[in-house]
Amino acid sequence: MTQKLLEVNHVTKIFRIGGLIRGKKLVAVDDISFGIDAEKPVILSIVGESGCGKSTLCRMLLRIHKPDMGDIVLSGNSYGDKKDYDPTRFRLDVQPIFQNPYEAFSARKKVDTYLYNTALRLGIATNRKEADELVDETLKSVGMSLSVVKDKYPTQFSGGELQRVSIARALITRPKLIIADEPVSAVDASMKMNIVNLFKELKDEYNVSFIYVTHDLSTAYYVSDYMATLYRGSLIEYGVAKEIMDNPAHPYTELLVSAVPRVGEKWDQELVMPDLEEKEYAITYCKFAPRCPYSTEECRRTRPEMRELGTRRVLCYHPLFEGTVPRAL
Repeated sequence: MTQKLLEVNHVTKIFRIGGLIRGKKLVAVDDISFGIDAEKPVILSIVGESGCGKSTLCRMLLRIHKPDMGDIVLSGNSYGDKKDYDPTRFRLDVQPIFQNPYEAFSARKKVDTYLYNTALRLGIATNRKEADELVDETLKSVGMSLSVVKDKYPTQFSGGELQRVSIARALITRPKLIIADEPVSAVDASMKMNIVNLFKELKDEYNVSFIYVTHDLSTAYYVSDYMATLYRGSLIEYGVAKEIMDNPAHPYTELLVSAVPRVGEKWDQELVMPDLEEKEYAITYCKFAPRCPYSTEECRRTRPEMRELGTRRVLCYHPLFEGTVPRAL
């Protein structure tokens, strides 16, 4: 059996909206399962329009939110087992990269302070000299250097430069997994491909897997080994990124692919859907059925189960192809 770096097993997260009496429940993440093998580093892109549950899922992977149901297992250790949880070990193994680098650093604090604190407080370096060497080496791997960064404040860098520093900070611990939540949305278009190219290079150089959360389907196609499509909290398609992009199996994935013709174009700018969001989260049958051009009575009666189609999994009664053969419509 292949050893797993990460296992997400039937994870669900429910939020309450409004007061205790008249408030409503929102299932932000609904029974999601997937895994990342430990043998070879990969980049898994989690894609979908705003509000699909991507960031909530990331916060659970980072232990910011606790799942209401299901479990997450990292290198064989369950998130739910408090006895096995070592906060320091977790911070060494899992590192975040956030959407806006200017929010990740205080404007009143020199940027190199964060890098030194990561190296020294987590025991990666035992003294300042070792920290100097480690920080400089890591910064050079992202196209920067300690001489460029030293004694400077965040406002002295461009968004792209500061995001590179954020990536370097994450790499200092030599993590097994980096979770990057919309890491290119706050940088200009010319820097987007530079950042995602870095992920591809660093994946092999540091033997680290990435979970890349994005609106930008074009960069996801370019950088990803695997892709997971989310809709209203549900995982609706999962598999090899190129196969999904070239031949979508779920009607929603097909819609996303057709709606994003250019690098850097966000789906929520071009893809306009009816205002059914709150109701769709609570639907007990297929959540995409009200919008799906292929839906049948079966789709509007019960929720489909995840089914295997070759190398991928699809949450659909009527996928757009069976195996590798397109479905006749």
